[in-house]
Amino acid sequence: MSVLLSIVMPAYNEEEIIETVVRNWSAFLDTHFQPLGETRLIVVNDGSKDSTGAKLDEIAPKYPRLVVVHQKNGGHGNAVVHAYRKAVEIGSEWVFQTDSDDQFVAEDVLKLWNKREESDFIMGFRQVRHDATFRLFVTRVLKYSLFAVYGTMISDSNIPFRLIRGSFLKKLLAQLPEPLPFAPNIFLAVMARKAGQKTFDIPITHKERATGEVSIQKMKLLKVCWQSFKELFRFRQELNEKVRAIKAA
Repeated sequence: MSVLLSIVMPAYNEEEIIETVVRNWSAFLDTHFQPLGETRLIVVNDGSKDSTGAKLDEIAPKYPRLVVVHQKNGGHGNAVVHAYRKAVEIGSEWVFQTDSDDQFVAEDVLKLWNKREESDFIMGFRQVRHDATFRLFVTRVLKYSLFAVYGTMISDSNIPFRLIRGSFLKKLLAQLPEPLPFAPNIFLAVMARKAGQKTFDIPITHKERATGEVSIQKMKLLKVCWQSFKELFRFRQELNEKVRAIKAA
């Protein structure tokens, strides 16, 4: 069985909103993709300490496209990669990644979908971003750090709103450094751009978070950003070899 599109998302301590998120994204798939082919919604519960995992198991019978995966807490990046690998494993032609905090509008996926014949890796861009000032500052620093280290300008390199051809995603995942970096989506974006993909940076809607709270804040955020910068700086030595492998695969 071929799967046309899999939507993948990590989930951590989102008990207040997770059922709404599953309902909204399932309705989106039913409305826009049901006539086109098989779809899946893959949610990876990253060792939530609240009832997120139990709620996902409870509602799963109501949503036939929902695939629930439970793992020990490994962090957002680890859960994203786990979800990507699951989507590749089931033979997804296209994979869309987002987060489970209900800060995006599902219909914006169509903006990326309409560009799928032009690129194997397409990203959204939070032109107006509803996050704390400190997080916005860190994102700006990251953008210019990528330009300094890799000579490539990506407006929103870690955005959880990206559409990737499944076969190309498989190649990218094979080249991720081990151990997994803190923010693997940044590495995927850099490799895709360097491999010649036109990632577009399509403006999409970003909403304010209505429930829960951001798990990484202020000094912890600064610490993990410094960690990510060091990982990216080290990776520059491997990048050309990785890109050659992606193109040759």
